[in-house]
Amino acid sequence: MLPPLDPAVEAIVAAMPDLTLTAETLPTIRGLLAGATVEVLDGVERVEHVLDEAAGVRVIVHRPATASRGRPGVVYLHGGGYVLGDSTMDTARLDQWCAHLGCIAVSVEYRLAPEHPYPTPLEDCYAGLTWTRDHAEDLGIDTERLGIAGLSAGGGLAAALTLLARDRDEHPVTFQLLDSPMLDDRQVTPSSQVDGLAVWTRDSNTFGWRSYLGDRYGAPDVPYHAAPARAEDLTGLPPTFVMVGGVDGFRDEDVDYALRLCRAGVSTELHVYPGAPHGFGLFPDLPAARQAARDVEDWLARQFGA
Repeated sequence: MLPPLDPAVEAIVAAMPDLTLTAETLPTIRGLLAGATVEVLDGVERVEHVLDEAAGVRVIVHRPATASRGRPGVVYLHGGGYVLGDSTMDTARLDQWCAHLGCIAVSVEYRLAPEHPYPTPLEDCYAGLTWTRDHAEDLGIDTERLGIAGLSAGGGLAAALTLLARDRDEHPVTFQLLDSPMLDDRQVTPSSQVDGLAVWTRDSNTFGWRSYLGDRYGAPDVPYHAAPARAEDLTGLPPTFVMVGGVDGFRDEDVDYALRLCRAGVSTELHVYPGAPHGFGLFPDLPAARQAARDVEDWLARQFGA
C-alpha cells in the first residue's frame, strides 16, 4: 500500500480524465499535450536552434535577457514516459531558473518512442549535451558549472546521459538533478506494482517501457544506459539531487537509486514529498510543489556557486 494522497490534490486527480497510455490512446494524448504556449517571463529570452532538421532534433535556449559570459548552465530533458512531450513542456520552470538563478537552460527536443526506441532518444540527448558544450562560449555558459536535469522519463534520460557522459569521458558533467525519474524497467518494487496510481499508472508505465525498449523489453540484459537502475557501478558520478512524491509509483526505485549513489561515494540529496503523486509539479498550489520548487532552486544555487 501507498500513503494517501494529499487532500489538496485528491479532488483534482479524481476529476482528471483517464489518461492511461495504450497504442490506441497515444495519438489522442499526444494531441492533448501539443500546442500549449507559455508567455516568456520578463527578463528572459528563448531562442530555438535546430541540431538535425531531418530528425527533428532541436534545442530551446532559455537565458537571461541581460546576457553575460560565465553563467552556469543546465541541459534539460522533458518528461512524458519516453513517448510524450516536447522541449516546451517546462518552459515556465526553466524561465524561472534563468530569472532567479541567472543560469542558462538548454531544453532538448529528443525523438520519441515507440517510433524511435532506445538508443535514439538518449543519443539525441547526448547530441544536445555535445551541442551545448561546443557552443558554450557563444551561449555564455561556464562549462565548469554545466549539469543535467530532467523530469520523469526526462529524469531517467538525465540519469542515463550522466552515466553515458562518464563512460565516454568526452563531456564532464558537474551535477545531475533527477525529478521523479523513470529508472527501472523491471517494475519489481512495491510502489511500482500498486494499482490505481494517480497521474501515471502501472499500465502506462509498462507501455512506456515497452515502447522505449522495443525488442529488448523483458530481457535480462537490458543496458543500464537504457534503464539506469540496472547500473551496478555508480562511482564517478557528479553531485545529485533526487526528488519524488510519496505516492508515486517511482518512489521506491528513486529512493533506492539515491541510496546506491550515496554508497558509491556520490554527494546525494534525496527528497520524498508526502502525499504527492507523480508529476505533482503540475499542481503549483500543492504545498509539496511549492516546497519542492524551493528545494530545487536552493540546491541548484549551491551547485552554481561551487
